[in-house]
Amino acid sequence: MSSTKIGHFVDGTRVSGGERTGPVYNPATGEVAAQVALASSADVDAAVDAAAQAYSGWRAMPLAKRADVMFRMRHLLKERTDELARIITSEHGKVVSDAAGEVARGLENVEFCAGLMQQLKGEFSEQVATGVDVHQVRQPLGVVACITPFNFPAMVPLWMISTAIAAGNTVILKPSERDPSAAIWLAELFTEAGLPAGVLNVVNGDKEAVDAILDHPGIEAVSFVGSTPIAASIYERAASNGKRVQALGGAKNHMVVMPDADLDMAADAAVSAAYGSAGERCMAISVLVAVGDVADDVVERIRQRMDKLTIGDGTDPASEMGPLITREAQQRVGSYVGGAADEGATVVVDGREREFEGDGFFLGVSLVDHVKPGMKVYDDEIFGPVLSVVRVDTYDEAVELINANDYANGVAIFTRDGKTAREFEFDVEVGMVGVNVPIPVPIGSFSFGGWKKSLFGDTHIYGPESFNFYTRRKVVTTRWPEPSESQVNLGFPTH
Repeated sequence: MSSTKIGHFVDGTRVSGGERTGPVYNPATGEVAAQVALASSADVDAAVDAAAQAYSGWRAMPLAKRADVMFRMRHLLKERTDELARIITSEHGKVVSDAAGEVARGLENVEFCAGLMQQLKGEFSEQVATGVDVHQVRQPLGVVACITPFNFPAMVPLWMISTAIAAGNTVILKPSERDPSAAIWLAELFTEAGLPAGVLNVVNGDKEAVDAILDHPGIEAVSFVGSTPIAASIYERAASNGKRVQALGGAKNHMVVMPDADLDMAADAAVSAAYGSAGERCMAISVLVAVGDVADDVVERIRQRMDKLTIGDGTDPASEMGPLITREAQQRVGSYVGGAADEGATVVVDGREREFEGDGFFLGVSLVDHVKPGMKVYDDEIFGPVLSVVRVDTYDEAVELINANDYANGVAIFTRDGKTAREFEFDVEVGMVGVNVPIPVPIGSFSFGGWKKSLFGDTHIYGPESFNFYTRRKVVTTRWPEPSESQVNLGFPTH
């Protein structure tokens, strides 16, 4: 057992936490690299107290000074991306280049939040009645909590905490206990960028810490990204405690390949979007919908590309895909491939057959054809390097298939026909749509989020909608009459 212990970050400094700990693995070797402190409710109380103490000073901080912190954070993060990427790889397993890409997408939101003075502008209406003006301002909520997933240990925290801080809130960040070091590193970098102590606090932990956050009366709002069952549970519990909640859940993203598509482009995109980061992305393509007679051709092109993929330790520059996050994930994902044939599907490539040296959590890439709704390999969010192929005869069948799915996070269509693409944008009931773009994650000036069981709550994450989530509006009506005009009037106010 490793003697290295990862604690918490509270009130501007690292703290060790209590005796209860959990293992943090190096997924490429299967070895325990560290022990992470698992917070008690008392640890959460201490973090909330620090955030509450810091709130009055931070919300009163001039917007220009808040923006300065964001600008400095942007500079530091860009300068030290490689350092953070290697931390991510050591605990998550994704290849270093992919980890650096994750940091870059998180950096987009830091850059967007540097323009906070534009995002926090109020509104003013003059002379709404005789001598009466009305203005509206945005104000922060107070102490807010961000609960983030293992698959993007830097990007998703940056999507949440940057906006929450820029809006004037103070934050409790609870990262995944599987890869916690990136969150501590980010908190220390924000401190280096000039963020006052207590504005951003990191509490590591498991369900006990999450429950304490959801029930804590001092926390005004909760942001969450994770699986749909947990998102639904968090939404219900936090909302029942009077908190504002945005809870982003799972996905089953489809990629439609039309008969007129460039099949080489489609195959490249399918392999990239299905197997990048070992499929541990909520925007990964997990279902390819082959329309008409393209299925045999596109399946063969995908298979040929799969044979050439290099899977190995994420620190090796030659590796294109790393391991899964845990042994349990490796076994669970493999079980879907094992059960697919029993359900009537055709396993074209079985990733379980690929052998790897050492004891890492590696699994080869899998391709399953002739998949249909009702099969577990189709219905469940697998969250691993498994691509299913569903065959349909027409465009209308493809849209009907997608719209019938419980998840509605992302979707893509590959076609060279503009009319088909425009119809697809209009017809499909999914939150994020790509046209010849397999993973349509919006840039930082738009917001990210799906529909149906992929989102619980009213607002999407990062971008403009995130500023809406982390602020509340206050409307002020003013009148400066002459004292002689004052009189008693029990009627309802009118013009």
